[in-house]
Amino acid sequence: MDSLKALFSRKPRGVGIELAPDKVTLAQLKKQGNSLKLAALESVELPEGVYEEGQIIDSAAMADAIQALLTQSKVKVKRATTAIPGRAIAKIIPVPSELDDEELREMVLNQEASLYLPFPREEADVDYQKLGYFVDEDGIEKVKVLLVGVRKDLTDPYIDVFAQAGLGLNVLETSSFALIRTIREQLRQFTPQEAAAVVDIEFESTEISIVVDGVPHFSRTVPTGTFQIQSALSRAMNLPPSRNTELLQGMTVPVQSMDTVGAMQVGGGTNPGTTAMLRVLGELSDELRRSIDFYLNQEEDMEVAQLLLAGPGASIGQLDEFLAQRLSIPTSQIDPISALSLELTEDIPESQRAGLATVIGLGLREVM
Repeated sequence: MDSLKALFSRKPRGVGIELAPDKVTLAQLKKQGNSLKLAALESVELPEGVYEEGQIIDSAAMADAIQALLTQSKVKVKRATTAIPGRAIAKIIPVPSELDDEELREMVLNQEASLYLPFPREEADVDYQKLGYFVDEDGIEKVKVLLVGVRKDLTDPYIDVFAQAGLGLNVLETSSFALIRTIREQLRQFTPQEAAAVVDIEFESTEISIVVDGVPHFSRTVPTGTFQIQSALSRAMNLPPSRNTELLQGMTVPVQSMDTVGAMQVGGGTNPGTTAMLRVLGELSDELRRSIDFYLNQEEDMEVAQLLLAGPGASIGQLDEFLAQRLSIPTSQIDPISALSLELTEDIPESQRAGLATVIGLGLREVM
């Protein structure tokens, strides 16, 4: 009886919870016929020193914040899906196609993982996904496998802190995978020779993912986020430092004519705050260019067809036009509500939507 019970049982549905340095956010999605509804969306602010650079510094404070989030949202669940930002190693590797599932698992998780991970296999949590078959240059059929590995000293604290908060984890993934899940249909418009650069501008960093056929082929994290942009703005305007970056949502990047070397021509009326913001955004665009050029140097037959902006930083006015001019690549802001045709219980301003792309992707994982 127990074996039959295990065969037909599945993990209870949970919620998506995103951890960030400034807040913890919960999203619960529910199916309604053929459509999806955003049933719950709540955030709780975090004080400084609880979560930094993708690592939980104060597990007790983080567990308290997660519990407060559950209380505030009135959601009754025992399980969740969450994500680690930008710390995974992802590799696409070819393996023989004749292997059965058990042989494939053994080869990928043990033999291949030891070859491709930059840290010892026993110190990593590793998973994989079959992508599809192809014929190599010698005429041999093989299967492409996406191998993902994260150090256990990064994953274990996440598992522990959710347990402290009274939640089991259904899935612990990387934030880029959650974000890509949200825009999967949008990514289908590109051909196999066209890549999309997904640029997730978060609180203290920006994660750059070059995505082909819905799979990240290159990822890089840059230490520039909304906090750094606002700090430059505040210093230039003699304002006190603040972790509240809502000021940026009211800012607009001046988009004017470009000179022959691609620098922004800023008019004489530009205030010091805007100048400081432009300097940081210019440095970020330079990092984007380096990342894209590095990827294209490895993949001769590819082109980056579009930049897709996500995260709270994407809401800065005209940032899409600014980056499109600087990089000569069409740029647009991600709207997860429209991308998934989500039904809402109450309206969410467009300026806040791009910042929800990851947590909605986590919530989506729970209803798939």
